[in-house]
Amino acid sequence: MEPGTASRLKERKTNRLRDYSTMAGPLGVSHLLLFSKSSTGNTNLRLALVPRGPTLHFRVEKYSLCKDVQKSLRHPTSGGKEYLNPPLLVMNNFLSPDIDDAGRRAVPKHLETLATTVFQSLFPPISPQTKPLSSIRRVLLLNRELPKSNPTASNINEPHYVLNLRHYAIVTKPTGLSKGVRRISVARRTSKERRSRMAMPNLGKLEDVADYLVDPSAAGAGFTSGSESEVETDAEVEVLDTNRERRSSAKQARVAYQNGVGTHKRAVRLVELGPRMKLRMTKVEEGVCGGKVMWHEYLSKSESEVREMEEVWETRKREKAERKRVQQENVERKRNLKISDGKDINVVHEDFADDHARYDSEDWDSERSEVEDRHKYQ
Repeated sequence: MEPGTASRLKERKTNRLRDYSTMAGPLGVSHLLLFSKSSTGNTNLRLALVPRGPTLHFRVEKYSLCKDVQKSLRHPTSGGKEYLNPPLLVMNNFLSPDIDDAGRRAVPKHLETLATTVFQSLFPPISPQTKPLSSIRRVLLLNRELPKSNPTASNINEPHYVLNLRHYAIVTKPTGLSKGVRRISVARRTSKERRSRMAMPNLGKLEDVADYLVDPSAAGAGFTSGSESEVETDAEVEVLDTNRERRSSAKQARVAYQNGVGTHKRAVRLVELGPRMKLRMTKVEEGVCGGKVMWHEYLSKSESEVREMEEVWETRKREKAERKRVQQENVERKRNLKISDGKDINVVHEDFADDHARYDSEDWDSERSEVEDRHKYQ
């Protein structure tokens, strides 16, 4: 998620969810990703938008850590400049066109749109006209597995909403060049600190540089080696020359690109960074890790039960608003009494803060009791 993370946030074991949601505003945090492990051993993920929700609940069915993915690759890519810019988000099959025999969807249409919006808001939007191509160095792929059959009461284990998450680094190399020529080009552009590791090839035993370029046995690969110089045309893109683009204006660079001047082809390859996750959505809540349940994978309610739950939630909202109004009136009344008695204004402010803290704790206890009652209803 770099660079849009609160990396300087210090965590403690005594911190609660309310502490993070309170500090989300001052720190500019818009999303909370909460991993937890249940008593039965299931790993769960909660994706919440702060400060008002909603919250998407997922069960992590399968996962692989970044270090496991790196060990499985022959040539892994270490994280460096890739994390200085947000990744390119690619989403597939988030809206399902299939419906069951009764004309109902396994996941309602508005909830599919909500999940799409939540994941899209994880990263800033990218404008192809203004975004530099060199700044896009990573790809985050989210692919939804559409169910093979519509889940019913007899087939409850069939998942309704499953996402596969993959994370790749974008690696580009010039095409049409042999391995030996690419080695010279990379060594010329490498900094002094890394030059010892990627040194210029030794041509002292050759009579002519043409022997290095033409003879495959001299450099391990030459222009005659078609397997290393040719790539699939689908993996080739045309990009502007960086130096030419810097010297010319934007209009001149655009005209040059249309005429094919100053462009070269590069091969695009994806190298997996990790982690891998297979997420199964189980529940959608209206608030931040609480509130009215908008959708549940295992539980379904009739229209009368839904109306009853709506009335219960409306009653709770009115009661909560009334409690806050009474608490605010009591705080203001005590403050006015202390000021009229001639008490020091600093002491009044300290007592005022203590009263607010006590009332907030009472309101938090009432909210906790509401959550316990909600679980009884659900």
